[in-house]
Amino acid sequence: MTKLEIRKANSSDSALILRFVKELARYEKAEHEATASVEDIKKSIFSENSTVEAVICERDGTPIGFAVYFYNYSTWQGKKGLYLEDLYVTPESRGSGAGKLLLRYLAKKAVTEGCGRFEWSVLDWNRPAIDFYESIGAKPKSEWVGYQLSGQSLVDFGAVRWTPNFGQVPKL
Repeated sequence: MTKLEIRKANSSDSALILRFVKELARYEKAEHEATASVEDIKKSIFSENSTVEAVICERDGTPIGFAVYFYNYSTWQGKKGLYLEDLYVTPESRGSGAGKLLLRYLAKKAVTEGCGRFEWSVLDWNRPAIDFYESIGAKPKSEWVGYQLSGQSLVDFGAVRWTPNFGQVPKL
């Protein structure tokens, strides 16, 4: 009988996580955007001050998927929330229950830790994922549009200089 288990990832999983990230990026047609290195993964997830956590799903001791998450905060609820950054199951293991097990693990973690919500994003063309999420009772957010600053736009915007009408940006 096949046995699925979730375990907390550790720094020795950094290369595995990066491989899964690149496979996910390829599936999402954005492989060119996945520029992290093994060292980046190790530092960002497993360093002492990291705010990110990861879990690995194994089938009979073989890694078949992962989830990376962090905590956010809702001022409206006055509670932290759990945000799922990435969920990935290898193509040959899809339909095995691994994705549902990963989501259930994180939902239980959110409930246990008093989170007000558990949320994530999905690409609008990813119908298999959307159907899966809706089958477990997840609802799409219909009024909110996500925005992000990254790359040179983030650098440029973050390099604000003092102006009389704007004031001084505090040093970090």
